[in-house]
Amino acid sequence: MITYIGSENIISPLGNSAEENFTHVSNGKSGIELFKNVGVGKEDLYLSKIKSLEVDHKFDYLLSNCLDSIINASSDNIINSEDTIVIISTTKGDIQENLATPIQASVDKLQQDYNLAHTPLVISNACISGVLAMNTANNFIQANSYKHAFVIGADAISSFVLYGFQSLYAVSDEPCQPFDKERKGITLGEGAAGVLMSSDPTVFKKESFEFVEGTSSNDANHISGPSRTGEGLYRTVNKTMELGGVKTSEVDFISAHGTGTLFNDEMESIAFDRLEMNAIPLNSLKGYFGHTLGAAGLIESAISMQSMRNNTVVKSLGYANDGTSGGINILTENIEKELTTFLKTASGFGGCNASAIIRKVK
Repeated sequence: MITYIGSENIISPLGNSAEENFTHVSNGKSGIELFKNVGVGKEDLYLSKIKSLEVDHKFDYLLSNCLDSIINASSDNIINSEDTIVIISTTKGDIQENLATPIQASVDKLQQDYNLAHTPLVISNACISGVLAMNTANNFIQANSYKHAFVIGADAISSFVLYGFQSLYAVSDEPCQPFDKERKGITLGEGAAGVLMSSDPTVFKKESFEFVEGTSSNDANHISGPSRTGEGLYRTVNKTMELGGVKTSEVDFISAHGTGTLFNDEMESIAFDRLEMNAIPLNSLKGYFGHTLGAAGLIESAISMQSMRNNTVVKSLGYANDGTSGGINILTENIEKELTTFLKTASGFGGCNASAIIRKVK
């Protein structure tokens, strides 16, 4: 049985639809800007922040607006079906408004507002949450537990999140430069993205793709530091390729995690070198959106799906000089070519890693 995926949407500083975001990204425009007096010591920092989003409960706003768009791009009434599950990907939820229980109230509100047949499932596993949420949806569909899954991810910038990353000395004082020799750390971002996944291709109003396979792996290297050998990422990509029956030569491009931190980017390059994927075009989209945490895997998958719709792989913004040992093929210019298949990867704190393969329906 095929799991279909489509109806992708993105809300970010670059726009409120996947199409609008892709247009800006393909033209090299970034959502990252300098914000004054925002750091723990009132530093000026670069962020990818939605300026118009000055509302209470930003997390709820992002979730509902993203879900509305996906509902409008799918068949009527499946959102309320007993055959449908909503899966939410986030790392911090509504923590700015509710420090004690930042996710439960949002889950309850979403179920009530949309009259959902089932309580939404929350996937909160560091920065692999978005990819893991899609993998979970695929597992449910393949097991015939549900026919449809609305997968939405969101995270908002808050003082709690920003100060936390500053305490780890992980935030760059310049726009992030994934895989570049001069990279200094992450740039935080906020936004939302989502997709519809289903065993029924007729529920999509536009062309859908095939979600081939997705897996995860944890190398348990360190609470915040990635494996120096790329072991967890190596294992999940190898397993996803094996279970999906996909050869390296069939992958047109890789949408990597690429945070712009010294150790993460080096780890990824080592893993891809071990996987003999050095020649495959690779990008990180963090230079456009910043690191959007629980939304990152879904934002980057949605842009990659737009890449396949437009047969254009976008360059890795912020990269100029090789700063990793793996010898990977990081894109410095957009590539226009017929695209059929991409690999999405994600890595996060605690040694977690995830990967997924999406391709055009054969």
